[in-house]
Amino acid sequence: MDFTFSEDQLLFHDSVRSFLVNEITPERLRAGWDSDTGREPALWHQLAELGLTGMTVPEEHDGLGMTALDFVLLAQECGYVALAEPLVNHVLVGVPLLADIGGELAAHWLPRAVAGDARIVAALEQNLLAEDAHVADLLLLEQGGQWYALEQGQFALDYSQSIDPGRRLFTVTVNPGVTPVVSGERAAELRSASLNRGALGCAAQALGLAQRMVDLAVAYTADRKQFGKPIGSFQAVKHHLANVAVKLEYAKAPVHRAAYAVAQDAATATRHVAHAKLAACEAANLAAKHSIQVHGAMGYTWEVDLHIFMKKAWALANTWGDAGFHKQQVAQAILAEGAVLGAGATFQ
Repeated sequence: MDFTFSEDQLLFHDSVRSFLVNEITPERLRAGWDSDTGREPALWHQLAELGLTGMTVPEEHDGLGMTALDFVLLAQECGYVALAEPLVNHVLVGVPLLADIGGELAAHWLPRAVAGDARIVAALEQNLLAEDAHVADLLLLEQGGQWYALEQGQFALDYSQSIDPGRRLFTVTVNPGVTPVVSGERAAELRSASLNRGALGCAAQALGLAQRMVDLAVAYTADRKQFGKPIGSFQAVKHHLANVAVKLEYAKAPVHRAAYAVAQDAATATRHVAHAKLAACEAANLAAKHSIQVHGAMGYTWEVDLHIFMKKAWALANTWGDAGFHKQQVAQAILAEGAVLGAGATFQ
């Protein structure tokens, strides 16, 4: 199996990374915390102009017809800048879910998603709270084993504060008389697929968040001096950051493998996604811990940008399935009767 990304994928990744790093600054993120919605329609249209909002929209609906494997590197960059806009949910979960539902609903909304005129946001009952429901033009909500396709005005929201001030979380109450669009066994299938896509998005963002925290810590240790030397030259500090770098590097392959499995709709996708989310979120949590330590007392203050990325990493670790849930998914796979294990089954 070839895990190498194509030249086109890498070039697109570089251009998107350049845009995000230049546009999504910590100062811009902090300003968004004080706004009514915390989101910027103008920025969403910029993302659409780059072709991002239509990446996974099928070609018959004017999209690019790409897959999770094409977007996973870009999701990492969304994590690197702690992007507040619901792009990862829209591209990896909402749009594929809507395409799977199909029919007139998809025909109406998917071209609008390509044009940047609609945010398609998906939410599972398992997550308890729906992120970005307040700005969703179409909210695909799973409740009671059924899927609802909700426009603004068809539901009521109750705001819940997150540890990450860049997130907007809500309890959603569907208005009386609104009927579900999918029920029964098909609804369960869509739920499983959406959970995998959502967890993959969290894992990819966690990689970017971990890298950003390491970069911030390295920059700080180069500037901060003690005994006339940068603290980054001290062996204890080097070991802290080296441990994060090793865990981060070993988390990348499982995330990319999971993206391939999701893109291929493989039977083993759930196992691969669970492994990916566990590995990536562990790397991000370790990056947060050690980055705080190398910052010293400054690491506990809001003036340090590290908090933006650290708190988003903590939040993502507990959404779309927490560590306990995904460990259970892995355990079910490897402890199942007749499970094929060992080096020879690595790529199965």
